[in-house]
Amino acid sequence: MKVTKFIIGSILYRLCNRPKNSLNTFPVGRYYCKNWSSYQFTLVLFLLIQSLFTACESNEEPNQEPKESPTITTNVQTINYSVKNTFRHDTSLYTEGLVIYQGQLYESTGSPEYLPSSKSLIGVHNLENGKFDKKVELDRTKYFGEGIVFVNDKCYQVTYTTQTGFIYDARTFKNIGQFKYANPEGWGMTTDGKHIIMSDGSSVLTYFDPQSFKPIHSFQVTQDGSPVAQLNELEFIRGYIFANVFMTDRIVKINPDNGQVVGTLDLSSLTHEAKAKYPYAEVLNGIAYDSNTNRLFVTGKQWPTMYQIELLN
Repeated sequence: MKVTKFIIGSILYRLCNRPKNSLNTFPVGRYYCKNWSSYQFTLVLFLLIQSLFTACESNEEPNQEPKESPTITTNVQTINYSVKNTFRHDTSLYTEGLVIYQGQLYESTGSPEYLPSSKSLIGVHNLENGKFDKKVELDRTKYFGEGIVFVNDKCYQVTYTTQTGFIYDARTFKNIGQFKYANPEGWGMTTDGKHIIMSDGSSVLTYFDPQSFKPIHSFQVTQDGSPVAQLNELEFIRGYIFANVFMTDRIVKINPDNGQVVGTLDLSSLTHEAKAKYPYAEVLNGIAYDSNTNRLFVTGKQWPTMYQIELLN
């Protein structure tokens, strides 16, 4: 560009190098021509050179090949599924937990303030007729029921914001104890057969000792290096933790050894179907797996349907 400026200046200097106060001179830029014909010729040349200079100046940066967007590599598998069966689900149930224990399907529910008729319950589903047999009801003025899990013939239940959990005899559902936890909230629960695993609405899962309910360890769940927040209902399936992600239509498959998401399950079509059947149906929530029959159930808050699905990969 410096060379271009030098050439332009040299041409104008030779054609129109007259003092500004000379008689019969005509201005072209900062130079002055000695007569009219020189002025006309030089003016045209000056405008052409100026256009060239402007074009060159606008492209002062060397042309570069457009940068391609970085390719994002992922080891997360898309999990396909098929619907094997459907069952009636009570639309009054604001689903928080779903679990199979000794061949029966149990559900725990919450009681949000904006749904004054909702209740915090634990009960068992009769899949043949769709009826829900209530076993436990919490005082909704004090507690908001959340997830449940069965360990050592006991049923454990956490609550939303009160940092209080309850223990029931798994046969009679008599309240046999309470426990506290430091997590600010209680959301979902599952077990690996030895520990109780709890979510609290963040990207962290915490392992507890079932006897003392003291935390053993915790880890953050990540997908491609980024935290996966709002982990909700949990289920332990063949060595992996499956978790609903609150306010989404997906379930993530988590490797408990490193906290990494290794698979995702998109159930948006089931959500659309549920809302088409019942306009007040809310978000997907609830995973229950029967290891004896290899049956997997999913549903959502106030959904009209309980789905039995099969994972295809």
